[in-house]
Amino acid sequence: MIIPRHLPVTVAVSVTGVSAVLLVSCASSKTSANISATNQRSTSRTFDFVPKITRDFIPPGNLNRRNERKMKPRYITIHSTSNQSPTANAEAHCRLLHRAGLGILSWHFTVDENSIYQTLPTDERGQHADYEGPGNQYSIGIEMCENEGNSRVKTLDRTARLAAWLMKKHDIPISRVVPHQHWRRVRQDGKDFGHKNCPHFLMDNGEPGRKWNAFLKQIQSYREPLP
Repeated sequence: MIIPRHLPVTVAVSVTGVSAVLLVSCASSKTSANISATNQRSTSRTFDFVPKITRDFIPPGNLNRRNERKMKPRYITIHSTSNQSPTANAEAHCRLLHRAGLGILSWHFTVDENSIYQTLPTDERGQHADYEGPGNQYSIGIEMCENEGNSRVKTLDRTARLAAWLMKKHDIPISRVVPHQHWRRVRQDGKDFGHKNCPHFLMDNGEPGRKWNAFLKQIQSYREPLP
């Protein structure tokens, strides 16, 4: 997914953890999911090694959350932002989605080296993979930041930990953790955009290969210890 380079300069936010935020995210009530422009936030640390998660949902009624369509997640789709702008971190993407800066596009989590922002409940469809296809209908979307100065190694590690927790939470097997490239993008009018080379730095010649398989092994190494 390509993000515009003109993102706002962001200020680091210090947050403290409170328990079981993500544990209830899929069953969140209308009230708890309706986090408005006041930017109410909460964080969670689970099983001692899952990174903090700042939950800051797109306001209901936004262009990119006009219809809250429920889903039972069956897949996890991994993306990268393809944006090297120094300010394009996870918080900046959260703010971008809050103002519908990418039109109808939306996804569930954005990850950088220091933080994870959640912008949709995991039982609600986003628009991040393949128009009205199964990637949007049944998958949780995770965007990895590529902003200049951001550590790719740390971002991949944080993403792997998050994916492992989501696998546990939703009973998703490692075979259903897929790159954006997995989904064929066919628009409602029938125009076929094919498979996107995303996340580009984990693909080999535009397809999953050695690098993607190594990332899956990293995810699985975090999944196995979870009860």
